[in-house]
Amino acid sequence: MNASELLANTLSPDAHTREDATQKLESASRENFPAYVLMLASELVNESSQPHVRNAAGLALKNSLSAREIARQTDYANRWLALDDATRNKVKQDALMALASSAGKVGTVAAQVVSAIAAVELPQGQWMDVIGILLGFVSDQSNTNLRVATLQAIGFTCEALQAKPEILAMRSNEILTAVIHGARKEEPSPEVQLAAIQALLNSLEFVRENFEREGERNYIMQVVCEATQNPSVPVQVGAFECLVKIMSLYYDKMNYYMERALFGLTVMGMKHSEPEIALQAIEFWSTVCELESDLAWEASEANEYGELPENESKFFAKIAMPEIVPVLLDLLTHQDEDADEDEWDVSKAAATCLGLLAQAVQDTIVAAVIPFIEANIRSTDWHLREAAVMTFGSILDGPDPNVLTPLVNQALPILIDMMADQNVHVKDTVAWTLGRICDLLISTIQPDVHLHPLISALVAGLQDNPRIAANCCWALMNLADQLGYVEGDDPETFNQPSALSPYYEGVVQALLRLTETATSEGQHRTAAYEAITSFVTHSTLDTIPVVQNTAVTILLRMEQLLGMQNQIVGADDRNNWNDLMSNFCAVITSVIRKLNDGIQPLADRIMTLLLQLINAAGKTSTLLEDAFLVVGALSAALEQGFAPYIPAFLPHLYPALKAHEDTQLCTVAVGIIGDISRALGDQTAQYSSAFMGVLLENLQSDVLNRNVKISILSCFGDIALAIGPAFEPYLSATMGVLRQAGAVQPNPLDIDLVEYVSLLRDGILEAYTGIVAGFKNTPKVELLLPHVPAMLELVQRCLADSERTETSIKLAIGLLGDLADAFPNGQIKQLLLADWIANELRMKSRVSPETKKTVRWAREMVKRATA
Repeated sequence: MNASELLANTLSPDAHTREDATQKLESASRENFPAYVLMLASELVNESSQPHVRNAAGLALKNSLSAREIARQTDYANRWLALDDATRNKVKQDALMALASSAGKVGTVAAQVVSAIAAVELPQGQWMDVIGILLGFVSDQSNTNLRVATLQAIGFTCEALQAKPEILAMRSNEILTAVIHGARKEEPSPEVQLAAIQALLNSLEFVRENFEREGERNYIMQVVCEATQNPSVPVQVGAFECLVKIMSLYYDKMNYYMERALFGLTVMGMKHSEPEIALQAIEFWSTVCELESDLAWEASEANEYGELPENESKFFAKIAMPEIVPVLLDLLTHQDEDADEDEWDVSKAAATCLGLLAQAVQDTIVAAVIPFIEANIRSTDWHLREAAVMTFGSILDGPDPNVLTPLVNQALPILIDMMADQNVHVKDTVAWTLGRICDLLISTIQPDVHLHPLISALVAGLQDNPRIAANCCWALMNLADQLGYVEGDDPETFNQPSALSPYYEGVVQALLRLTETATSEGQHRTAAYEAITSFVTHSTLDTIPVVQNTAVTILLRMEQLLGMQNQIVGADDRNNWNDLMSNFCAVITSVIRKLNDGIQPLADRIMTLLLQLINAAGKTSTLLEDAFLVVGALSAALEQGFAPYIPAFLPHLYPALKAHEDTQLCTVAVGIIGDISRALGDQTAQYSSAFMGVLLENLQSDVLNRNVKISILSCFGDIALAIGPAFEPYLSATMGVLRQAGAVQPNPLDIDLVEYVSLLRDGILEAYTGIVAGFKNTPKVELLLPHVPAMLELVQRCLADSERTETSIKLAIGLLGDLADAFPNGQIKQLLLADWIANELRMKSRVSPETKKTVRWAREMVKRATA
């Protein structure tokens, strides 16, 4: 079979033919990569071949160069760079020639290939003339197809190199000239204009210097603003997309243009009959509102510290509000009755924008929308009713609760009645709005007046369609979160009934009923289990029987579901089974945390089911994580009473610890070792050799994600704290690893690495703290003396870091205090008398009361140890 037949078969409607062709191509790429890319390139440039076959060749070529996963992308780049120059030059030449093709989408596909090669070679300082070649093609007025494809190639290349703007910055003037030239209103070809506008969108990151120069900025803005009035709809959409991005990148330069053009253009754009244009114009104002909410937050932060904010708000949203609110309110009434619930349309975009506007302008939004709500909330037209409720729900986050309270008090009875509305869209929005009130403005709900009708309406709504039921679950969950008992509150409040107590049994029963109906699938079933979990978490003493009964019901369901796994047919059944099990695990975890050692009577049954679930889960790591989290909660609740279950559980834990490529699962498994150590205390010693062996081995792994290694370091502290002096056999190896890790210094320009090193140091400080606490007050404490300088060195490094976090200050000062407490008789007196220690303990910086307490305690310990 020749290449073109094989490529044609990859597009075959017959699945078998398609898979066979795809596999043959993949094996060709593996067996002889140079021949494979040459074959694809010559097919791409072959004008006598069918356009769909040429497109398939181009896409296969692009896919051999670029991938979404970083590791695979690196492999592909190295494979390409390892090719000889002649092969690479031939592929590049063919791809550049194919840009001029007049057939179908071949030029666009060739543009993707050119940009994929450029994205690999330019960062290596290779193919540096590609931008020059492309700019030469753009100015060829005789070939429109070539100009379109070339502008696309420039745009795709800019997009691919967005994370490395410095690579194209030196060519930004030429790129901008070519792109703006193609986007001008004088350009005769709308296809060229569209390709140019899209290339401009992708190059906006690179042209910062041009935006700094007023003359150039004015010209760019003029061309983009004119393009919003272009007769071609796609060009208009692209121009509004550019305005959205320009606003987010260059907000501080926009004052002049807002006054003269953008304000009017975007308000007109929102009213446009073409939804695609209206959506981008609404997005423009959503972006403005988000930026100005962030700037307001920055200003209040700076104000708190008596400083001036770095960037100041221009208050565009506040100024424009009288113009944009009427347009948004009108757009809210343009609901599409038949639209898919996940389909983004103009009315949904308007609602989102209104919510962001409320956050940006705060109290002023209220007076602007109240007349609309009052006029339409009882309208006979469902579009107007739904829009009125949506408006009310959208403005609840932003204005001062004191301003909203009287309005909510007035609206609540009306909204509760509207849960019986005849129209499903209205009911859905009402349920969402009630959920927002329960979440954001719980103080407006008067338990003796509102709770009974509100809960009755929400429980009745559970029997409605899935969307409404999900919103009712969310509202009930918010009620429990806001009105129920919270761990850490005064224990007396746990002993007193909460406002929700009378409804507990009824609500939880209704939620359990909802989760077992035949139609109960997917999102709203998960929402119901999440609501049950909230009710369990926030229960008070009088509702503990409801929690116990819930546990029994869920365990029964788990047993039934485990018995059904042989009946699973196909992926949908398997996903459904997995989702249900995850939900069960979440509920059982919250029950265990609530009942604490009161879970003992059910412990055997829970562990038996969990071991069955772990066996059934096989390699499904999300299920294993969920099961492990239940085990962790159970060990914390039972403490030493968990010991009998460990021999049966450990054989399941070790494979998870060795699953280095699965970051999440491995992190959870490391956490379980910490949980078990804390639960068993000194009884952990019998397992410590196995635990330490696997953890130290994991630290050597090249595959294991570096963040898991941080968890491992702090886990050393958990084990040492649990077993105390019995940690001696692992002490020198552990201290060596910790000292080595503590010496890592990040490049201050690599933000990711700076953040990682900060977390790494926190993990090391946690490990040191556990080890010191484990040996403190024992005869073996002297073993720590040789390691004290290294520990203090890390403390000093963490406290001297200008980017230090509250967490690391507290950990570092805490470790300092622990060391002084461990050696009170002057053994480390000279080390503790260092000037930097005295300075840090007189800490002047702003810290939380909790950290201040730690500093005071550490000061006392150091004073005693240096007396």
